[in-house]
Amino acid sequence: MLARSILPSLREDMAQFPAVALLGPRQAGKTTLAHQIALPETSVYLDLESELDRAKLASPALYLGERLDRLVVIDEVHRVPGLFPVLRGLIDRARREGRRSGLYLLLGSASLDLLQQAGESLAGRVAYRELTPFHALELPESEHARLWLRGGFPDSHLAATPSVSLRWRQDFIRTYVERDIPLLGGRVGTDVLRRLLGMLAHQQGGLFNASALARSLGLDNRTINRYVDLLVQMFLLRRLEPWHANLGKRLTKSPKLYVRDSGLLHALLGLPDEETLLGHPGVGASWEGFVLENLITAAGPNASAHFYRSNAGAEIDLLLHWPNGECWAIEVKRSLSPKAERGFYVACEDLKPDRQLVVYPGQDCFALKPAIEAMPLAALCRQLAHKARP
Repeated sequence: MLARSILPSLREDMAQFPAVALLGPRQAGKTTLAHQIALPETSVYLDLESELDRAKLASPALYLGERLDRLVVIDEVHRVPGLFPVLRGLIDRARREGRRSGLYLLLGSASLDLLQQAGESLAGRVAYRELTPFHALELPESEHARLWLRGGFPDSHLAATPSVSLRWRQDFIRTYVERDIPLLGGRVGTDVLRRLLGMLAHQQGGLFNASALARSLGLDNRTINRYVDLLVQMFLLRRLEPWHANLGKRLTKSPKLYVRDSGLLHALLGLPDEETLLGHPGVGASWEGFVLENLITAAGPNASAHFYRSNAGAEIDLLLHWPNGECWAIEVKRSLSPKAERGFYVACEDLKPDRQLVVYPGQDCFALKPAIEAMPLAALCRQLAHKARP
């Protein structure tokens, strides 16, 4: 079993907060991680996809109130949003009885209802963590090519053969389209949803244009925006917002959209193996999305991520900002002889970031210019993870 890098911080949160919400896409490994924390003799596990476990919560205050001396793990908690006010009362009761931490571990594969309900009912009582699929810091560098091709979902990455991995990802997408999205409020047919996901995959890293997608699918802008919001909240898409600053320049206002897991992207594009991927016109966009997702994950929740683009052509693929005002400008290149484009230089003149970096698929770190460093993905991820540590 591969060790997950989030485990130590998750244990710290469990020791400090009465409830911890572990969010992330389905099949990312949340349940496996929960079982590493929750020992059977001192905990209760409830899966709200199980009719039997949902029946146990027919009177949640009664059932859970009798188990305040144990850690209760509630999986797929967003399926019963009415549970959160009950948890609030039980947490307050436990505090009066002297138990202030480690009461509930809440697992959710969609942030929409969970964050809204928990934000209203459990303010000050819950800590949030996001579990992503495997990322670059959790795997040896020798596996990074496979991580890019297959993505980070454990069952896909660890599959015995490429064809088994691809089949798993295709089934995963089908499950989301046919079951999970409709369950959380989707009313568009599955064929339309598949086409929308396919279009977004072919536009990986492009500016979001709801009107163009709506025309192609015969839908209205509001429906497109609603479904994109839902895909973001279910951790399938990343919406990278543009950086806005009062620089006296006209800046792009539309966000970029990325399919977060590169393996799912390749399944949507019909790319079964490395040779097909390397010959596909979208290989550069795929590599860019893969690099950005790993860098953002390594930087942690305290760093805000944006891109920068002006109408004059100045552009930075990724800007990372920290609360202390520090800013790193990062360009992504899929070349063993990387170089920064003129637009990157102009953008750095505009923003004056603290560091200027170019990520490339090589092995060595070296200076491109006096102020610009070329760096492999793994090396920059390690630096960001070190910076993210308290």
